[in-house]
Amino acid sequence: MFRRQAGFTLVEIAIVLVIIGLLLGGILKGQELINSARVRNLADTTSGIQAAYYGFIDRFRRVPGDWDGPTAQQAIGVAINSPGGNNNGRLDHPAGSEYGEPISLWEQLSKAGFIQGSFNGGVATDEPDTTNNMAPQNAFNQIISIGRTDDYQGVNPVRLNVVVGRGVPVNIMRELDVKMDDGVPDTGVLRATQVDGSVTVFARTNEWGGMLTACIDNTGGTMIWNISADAQDCNGVYLY
Repeated sequence: MFRRQAGFTLVEIAIVLVIIGLLLGGILKGQELINSARVRNLADTTSGIQAAYYGFIDRFRRVPGDWDGPTAQQAIGVAINSPGGNNNGRLDHPAGSEYGEPISLWEQLSKAGFIQGSFNGGVATDEPDTTNNMAPQNAFNQIISIGRTDDYQGVNPVRLNVVVGRGVPVNIMRELDVKMDDGVPDTGVLRATQVDGSVTVFARTNEWGGMLTACIDNTGGTMIWNISADAQDCNGVYLY
């Protein structure tokens, strides 16, 4: 007597492989959609902050954050907690209080209705973090900053810029650069930030203005977003 060996037929195996392929394709397509949504969120947030900044100036003829708190409170018509800035027409970042005017900026923009949320404000020596509601967060729950700095790659005079925020995977950062600029981290209006340890302004405890060294590579003579490194903590600035 011969025992018949049980097993899968070629048709059954083919059906299983097709199902696995469909599942993998759906997963990959879903991840692409999630990544595209995150890129769009980062782009919209960055552009929205720029529009809010200039909208505030157009309405009040004052630079948000640089405007002293008491006068801003009278003009906006609600309580302002931050002392504000020195009214010199620009955002300043003196040592020890680098986040002072930017913290005031977020409070003044939000309480004047130019951005969503209601930020608490703070004193000049405070540093925003993900729990104290002093600054907005990006799609990866990291702090967004705005100021006049030279903490970015390439030719870098001091310019007003929005720091996109840490925690952005390198592939998302490159896609954002392609969407908003030229895809190159050291040219154009969207640049990679300085790497950790080289940041001069938005540094201190959390170094919100920096990123991992692995995010970029210039060994070939041209700087690129280093996708092969798969760094998960990249950052950029959008220059005004």
